[in-house]
Amino acid sequence: MNPNTNSFDLDLNWINNVRVNLSAVERRTASLVKRRSVKKEYQAAWLLKAITLIDLTTLSGDDTFGKVDHLCQKALNPINNDILKEISIPPKSLYVGAVCVYHHLVSQAKKNLKNKLPIAAVSTGFPAGLSSFDTRKKEIIDSIKAGANEIDIVINRGFVLQNNWKKLYDEVKSFKNAANGKKIKAILGVGDLETMRNVAKASLVCMMAGADFIKTSTGKENINANLNNSLVMLRMIREFYEYSGKKIGFKPAGGISTAKSVIEFLILIMEELGEEWVQPKLLRIGASSLLIDIERQLYHHAFGRYATKDKLAIS
Repeated sequence: MNPNTNSFDLDLNWINNVRVNLSAVERRTASLVKRRSVKKEYQAAWLLKAITLIDLTTLSGDDTFGKVDHLCQKALNPINNDILKEISIPPKSLYVGAVCVYHHLVSQAKKNLKNKLPIAAVSTGFPAGLSSFDTRKKEIIDSIKAGANEIDIVINRGFVLQNNWKKLYDEVKSFKNAANGKKIKAILGVGDLETMRNVAKASLVCMMAGADFIKTSTGKENINANLNNSLVMLRMIREFYEYSGKKIGFKPAGGISTAKSVIEFLILIMEELGEEWVQPKLLRIGASSLLIDIERQLYHHAFGRYATKDKLAIS
């Protein structure tokens, strides 16, 4: 391992020998959903844990300073205090994992959060990742100068589709160097990679190149995070850990919008990687609307009925 970049040498033999049994993947995820049912206080505990793992996100074309201000207030007050009181959670003690915004809005998020929560910046030509290399690299540097603690980078999916693993490796390694010690989350864009084998190979290359997290999607593709592509990525994280001893984080993103679905993801991750991975330093969930349904379910758990909008936190 290179101690300066936390990267490993590119092992093309390993990459070329990666195989994915798609039918086995589908059987595994189908059995998980059928046999796992979480109810009542156990469901509430899973949902409270999920809140601490959310990268609360706004990545829209109409993002403004006001929208970021609102997002940050929600991040600091994710659940109405009446709900917390009813389930014996102290007020102001529950926060999301981080706030995730475009790189040019990092300074506004920092102004709101005052170092209470990490700020993740989406950089490197999000969402397509097709800007010039120098422009993408500069976005990382500018994001860090503005106060970003983490950088969500977009890989060039063309390198994956062309099986150009050396170029992908060099790109991610350069972005890691530009991040100057900050965590980077490599967004694969699984919906654009055509095959699960490509998803597995891209995961492995990004980890070799020094990525601290691998992330499923930008949220803008036709296919985003699901249990199948997540399982493939989790298996590669496990394989890489067994080889290197280095724990790589995982971030499913896009399409996780219900309490039921987030619990399914959490159970899958815990079963595949262990309870140690179900914490913010190794797991984030990219979401914008998920928190709304979690709060609805927690209100129902606390009071036995669903809330009207005025009974929820800032929405």
